[in-house]
Amino acid sequence: MKIYDWIVVGGGITGAALGYELRQKGFSVLIIEQDATFQGATRYSYGGLAYWSATSELTRVLCAEGIERHRTLSAELDTDTEFRELDLVLTIAADRNPEEVATAYQNFAIPPTLLTVEEACKLEPLLNPNAIAGALTVRHGHINPERTTQGYLQAFHRAGGELEFAPVVELLQKGNCIQGVKTTNQIYHAANTVICAGGLSRALLQATGIHVHVYFTHAEMIETPKVDLMLRTLVMPATMQRFQLEDKASTLEVDPLWDEPGHEPVPPILDAGAIQFLDGSLRMGQISRVLTDPNARIDSVKSEAAIRTSVGNILPTLENLPGTWHHCLVAFSSNSLPLVGILPGVEGAYLFSGFTNPLVFVPPLAQHFANWVAGQEDKIVPQLSPTG
Repeated sequence: MKIYDWIVVGGGITGAALGYELRQKGFSVLIIEQDATFQGATRYSYGGLAYWSATSELTRVLCAEGIERHRTLSAELDTDTEFRELDLVLTIAADRNPEEVATAYQNFAIPPTLLTVEEACKLEPLLNPNAIAGALTVRHGHINPERTTQGYLQAFHRAGGELEFAPVVELLQKGNCIQGVKTTNQIYHAANTVICAGGLSRALLQATGIHVHVYFTHAEMIETPKVDLMLRTLVMPATMQRFQLEDKASTLEVDPLWDEPGHEPVPPILDAGAIQFLDGSLRMGQISRVLTDPNARIDSVKSEAAIRTSVGNILPTLENLPGTWHHCLVAFSSNSLPLVGILPGVEGAYLFSGFTNPLVFVPPLAQHFANWVAGQEDKIVPQLSPTG
């Protein structure tokens, strides 16, 4: 019977990066991903790298390390991650005071610059000037998240890592020790198991009796094929409702509802934004719903219409483009910081999930985690430890 040093549950950007870094330390590693076509949050991500958005010493360190990591990652992984830097336009609603909105960004590592309506429309000609009172702008990183994840997985495989595609249905527990996982068709053993399953992390851990404060939204967006028009910038609202939704959905009062399906603790929100990838395709959205059932059904027709109307108000030429509605689960924590480290009350089990700013934080944190479990002193991981 083969016993791996590490089993990584989840093959999205979190699991792929972590598996790669663990393998670089010489550990034997198995990554288990449930879907060979990668239909999770990584697949439908905007690809943004908000390295400018740090508001604490911890996030400043991670953002600085993250953007530097992305600048060299293509060469290291021998894959074009499509890394670039472009202008982010944060639209300010027509009924808001631009100066008041700008004030909320003054404690960020790189505060955005306030633009008039005319300046914003010059920077992004597809904007509807009648829908905004102005905008904020800052340089923003961007990657193709699929290509980056595939690059990590290919480099992981070249280094001797193993990858299996199957749903994990159970963590193998003996006493207070996790000894591996059971999939739909096989059992795998490991000295250590780390959960990188994004929005499915809570349900998997809950089935084993492990409680952590990790949650998920049902995120909805529209993806278009290559289109003729050109969106020069990444457009998002200056006042992101998603962060307020996550705060309300992760309070101590609401937490017990997450252990039961069928609840919607807070109403859904829609943050209208769009990005065009280098291949000419667009992703626009997004709706975020707090539904405690990861398999909850959603009215895709109604959702798509709402996204198109909202995005069309800001970027009229995008409203009726051909495109397909998609849905995935997006993990988050109770304090906007990821949960990284050993799980409480058990041995051999770790968590690497709950990323609100994943594409910036994951690459450096995967390195920190691998160094930490290899015995090196690390000041970052202990600050992100999961608690019961």
